Amino acid sequence: METLVQWFTTNLSGVLSKELIAFVISMIPILELRGGLLAASWMHIDMARAIVICVIGNLIPIPFILLLITKIFNVLKQTKIFRPMVEKLERKALGKKDQIEKYEFWGLVLFVGIPLPGTGAWTGALIASLLGIRFRKAFPAIVLGILLATCIMTTLSYGILGKVW
Repeated sequence: METLVQWFTTNLSGVLSKELIAFVISMIPILELRGGLLAASWMHIDMARAIVICVIGNLIPIPFILLLITKIFNVLKQTKIFRPMVEKLERKALGKKDQIEKYEFWGLVLFVGIPLPGTGAWTGALIASLLGIRFRKAFPAIVLGILLATCIMTTLSYGILGKVW
């Protein structure tokens, strides 16, 4: 993840403002809020400002994923080209469903909130959608998870890791 964040930060510098770079990184799957806050700390964006920018950036794609991804996947599975990719994404996402399925709301909060590889708002929203968890239950859980991840990643990015960089 660190290498990707550095790549985006380096290649977008001079093209986009520091804040917009952190915002864009926060919207990208895999990097999400974790990458956005890390980039923001590297670029010396004020912590409070970075939190707002990265949380909003991470939240923007979530309603679309929750409401539309299964419909999009169903259409893509009708094609020979995209079917294998969609089925692989579904298998990969559903391979991480145990915690969410068992504890549903709180499982989704923890899945999104604890910043480990393969977790985050994008994957949490995808799993929630594939499991048929209703938007009114999934979205608040994902928001709480993002806030938990924000606390953890702000401490790491601006505290522990911020001292190293």
